[in-house]
Amino acid sequence: MILVSKRFLKMLTGNFAQAITLWPFVILKSTELKKDWTLINHERIHLRQQIELLLVFFYLWYAIEFLARWIICRDTNKAYHHICFEKEAYLNDNNPEYLNTRKLFSFLKYL
Repeated sequence: MILVSKRFLKMLTGNFAQAITLWPFVILKSTELKKDWTLINHERIHLRQQIELLLVFFYLWYAIEFLARWIICRDTNKAYHHICFEKEAYLNDNNPEYLNTRKLFSFLKYL
């Protein structure tokens, strides 16, 4: 389910993100982003990852990996882009067939 809430997104991410996925919702910064197929596909990949890790383990892993990568590089943006979940989503968000062919736990390839 896609929701639009600039205020909620800003509260969660500052001005960092255009969208965030909190299963079962994809929260967008603006209505216009509903037309951005690549962004929506990126967030759908995150929905699949969250289901695979039973939600709690996804968020826990995400937070720990972000923190570890931030400690290593001391750069928030680099740490975010090197999280295995983000690598998988960014490298496949322009492939409309990706979720149809994706194997379970594919994010592990991006560690």
